[in-house]
Amino acid sequence: MGTYEHIESALIHGGIYGDKTTGAVNTPIYQTSTYEQESLGKHKGYEYSRTGNPTRAALESLIAELERGTAGFAFASGMAAIAAVLSLLKSGDNVIISDNVYGGTFRILDKVWGNFGIGYKIVDTSDLTAVERAVTPDVKAILVETPSNPLLTITDLAGIARLAKKYGLLSIADNTFMTPYLQRPIEHGIDIVVHSATKYLGGHSDLIAGLVVVNDNSLAERLGFIQNATGGILQPFDSFLLIRSIKTLGIRMDRHVENAAHIADYLKAHEGVKKIYYPGFPDNSGYEINRQQAKNGGAMLSFELTEEHDIRIFFDELRLVALAESLGGVESLVCHPASMTHASIPQDIREKVGITERLIRLSVGIENIEDIRNDIEQAIKKSKRANS
Repeated sequence: MGTYEHIESALIHGGIYGDKTTGAVNTPIYQTSTYEQESLGKHKGYEYSRTGNPTRAALESLIAELERGTAGFAFASGMAAIAAVLSLLKSGDNVIISDNVYGGTFRILDKVWGNFGIGYKIVDTSDLTAVERAVTPDVKAILVETPSNPLLTITDLAGIARLAKKYGLLSIADNTFMTPYLQRPIEHGIDIVVHSATKYLGGHSDLIAGLVVVNDNSLAERLGFIQNATGGILQPFDSFLLIRSIKTLGIRMDRHVENAAHIADYLKAHEGVKKIYYPGFPDNSGYEINRQQAKNGGAMLSFELTEEHDIRIFFDELRLVALAESLGGVESLVCHPASMTHASIPQDIREKVGITERLIRLSVGIENIEDIRNDIEQAIKKSKRANS
């Protein structure tokens, strides 16, 4: 930690700041695959860029500091980060996952790791009693998202951490939706934090990256070995871009959240909206827990239009808000989880947890709030069927 107390300053000055050789305030892009060694067995800390690279090291140090962890690791994508964390498990192990977890996380467990004897149990992780009931001798980890994707369900991080410690399990939290600016799971006892840094941390829809932070040296050593052995590392240029983007995370998130709260209030009062999912509402079932562990309700929300609206027309008529995969960019993005981000989850499971064909997920951007609201309003209006 540098000579500052607040995360807004850590975003800019945290980790390995600048370049001591030249005085540059930005970490250089060390675009190299290998490093000349002074003599046999003697080098300057770097041998090969899969194992370590100064630009990536600066990013890894930064995210570790922001999440209050022991060590950070940068990967080529959020899924590469998840894959590395799951590599801590072995054949015969099971992991408990949130019941409306990101579709990619479900897919890798269901279609990839299952081939190697690693199983999963789908549980409503907002219900700690249900989580504890699901713990059997073969369960070795609990992986949660809070807020979850796409229903924004809140899970008690401290409660999950206590259960994990009670039964000797790894606790893993995907903090993509909140970022360390709004929520730091390690401070609540979580062992491992995962990010799709493609989203808010990158923030500009121009890179793909994943980050992991661990809470102790033993986990750091194990994950560091996996990162080097499997090689899904983030490249120097993308590491540089991510450091650059993180510097503005605070001011971007403040605007994202301000806009999201406004849009959530607007949609909640709209006669064309049947249901809305947003943890910033006091009447949300997870509001109190989220208030204790996060700065606010974040900038993601999901909603359903009433039956007299055609959601295909709604998507077609949007002009400012882009219909696209992903989230967390400066631009507002909307998606249809059932056919896009969560299509890999079987329909019966999707329907059971509430990921219906009418569900719409909205990542509220930092555009002018009136422009965002007006675009959504005109699309809702045009999507209403003529005979309704």
